Amino acid sequence: MITKPKAKKFRIRRAGGVPDGARPAPAATGSAAQPSNVAPLRPQPAAPRPAAPPAAEDKPRTEPANSRVQPAAAETDSRPAAMQGQVSSAAETAAETEIDAIKREGLTGRQLRMARRLAQKHNLPVTSDYDAVRQLRANGIDPLERGNMLDLVVQRPEKQPEKPEPKVQLPQTVQPRQTLPSTEISPTQRREQEIGKIQQDIMRRRRRKLMQLLTRLAIFVGLPTLIAGYYFYAVATPMYASKSEFVILQADGSLSGLGGFFAGTQFATSQDSISVQSFLESKEAMLQLDRDRGFKAQFQQPWIDPIQRLAPDATNEEAYKIYSRIVKIGYDPTEGVIRMEVAAPDPKVATEFSESLLTYAEDRVNNLSGQKRDDQMREARQSFEDAQAERRKAQEALVELQQKGALLDPEGVIASLRGRIDQVEVQIQEKELQLAALLDNARPSKAKVDGARADIARLNDLLDDLNAEMLDTSRGENSLARLSVRIQMAQADLATRDMMLQSALQQMETTRMEANRQVRYLTVSVNPVPSEEPSYPRSFENTILAFLLFAGIYLMISLTASILREQVSS
Repeated sequence: MITKPKAKKFRIRRAGGVPDGARPAPAATGSAAQPSNVAPLRPQPAAPRPAAPPAAEDKPRTEPANSRVQPAAAETDSRPAAMQGQVSSAAETAAETEIDAIKREGLTGRQLRMARRLAQKHNLPVTSDYDAVRQLRANGIDPLERGNMLDLVVQRPEKQPEKPEPKVQLPQTVQPRQTLPSTEISPTQRREQEIGKIQQDIMRRRRRKLMQLLTRLAIFVGLPTLIAGYYFYAVATPMYASKSEFVILQADGSLSGLGGFFAGTQFATSQDSISVQSFLESKEAMLQLDRDRGFKAQFQQPWIDPIQRLAPDATNEEAYKIYSRIVKIGYDPTEGVIRMEVAAPDPKVATEFSESLLTYAEDRVNNLSGQKRDDQMREARQSFEDAQAERRKAQEALVELQQKGALLDPEGVIASLRGRIDQVEVQIQEKELQLAALLDNARPSKAKVDGARADIARLNDLLDDLNAEMLDTSRGENSLARLSVRIQMAQADLATRDMMLQSALQQMETTRMEANRQVRYLTVSVNPVPSEEPSYPRSFENTILAFLLFAGIYLMISLTASILREQVSS
């Protein structure tokens, strides 16, 4: 293929000037022109040409040093000097276009310096860093490749003497010649190849990391899950479960207050239900079951798998671990029902274990309610007996006071004395009135006056005797009035003791009724029945659970390791 030479482009440096010559442009092959190593040109005298019209629109342009043509010195003759100018060939224009494209690539200063050093190593005449990149790419050398940059540190061989470059005289014409397709790769294609290599490297790293992840998952998650599944499906001894349900009821009866509000509901027996549940899940129930049914012996049989089998010399703690796993008890507070599930290698043994545990629960319920009833009745009975003893003491004190006074009714005696005193005082007043009437006469009868005065004196003596008798002691003890007061106090104390005795008796009867109402009954709503198919192990569910467990552990460990690695590397 023959390409036509491009037209020469003349640039006018001064108005009215004419170009004096042009540099021959080398042939352009491929996407970029191959610059030739040409020595600096000497300015040649230009032949006179007809003057060209002035080009006012053209502006001076800065060109590379090797592409400029210095104007010839003005001739000394009298002819007008020819205008001097510069000619830019097609190759130079293509070089400028490539340099502009390289500038748009956004290369860093370090990359440009490395490109200049690489061009100097290959003895390429360059005018700038961008021209170094252009000429290196034109020679098939990638200035940005790491390998080429590392070659700069290698010791340079001794420089061979350069051959003198042929001098080129201007102007010259470019002869058309046949050019072949260039084997060089354009920067765009090279960039695409490098991007493809990076993508392939990223894909390889991703595949490698994915394979490593799958390997770790297979080792730390898949393998333990397979082992667990093999155990559940092929090794684990089947266990037969026996289910039962029972409820704790309270005796019917009307209670006052808050107890009457909750009577007949599940809240009235919730504490007893929780206590029974705790007892059935305790080691005490396991030991009692071992004494009655041989719990340890059932799980020490040789045909049971090693994980669920007890050693011949197993301790109570090891047996209790098995007991906690096979005996499951749940209490539903909304319904007040206790659900129990007992598993064993033999379905009949599981049923026997369940029945024995129900018996233990019933005995415990009876003991709890019986102890409560006994405590309440004992306190009520003690209170009644104390009231009886105090009343007896009050009666004895009253009888003793009555015996000391030798009077059955001291209040009657006091009332009689008071009546007699009142009569004597009335008589004294009458006699004093009679005496006053006699003394009112001018010449009263002396005999009558003396008789009235003698009667008044005798009545006063009688009144004194009665008052003295009222205040006198009996047989060396206190006065009758004080004795009467003590008797009244003893009688009041006796009346109080009678009331307390009556209240204690009523309280004891009420307590007896309350104790009878607080009796608890364990009623079995679902009796244990032997199972025909094993309930455990649940192979599929347990395998899935093992997978999730191992996956969660691996996830936690991997996240922790990644966080620690990031903290250490930061």
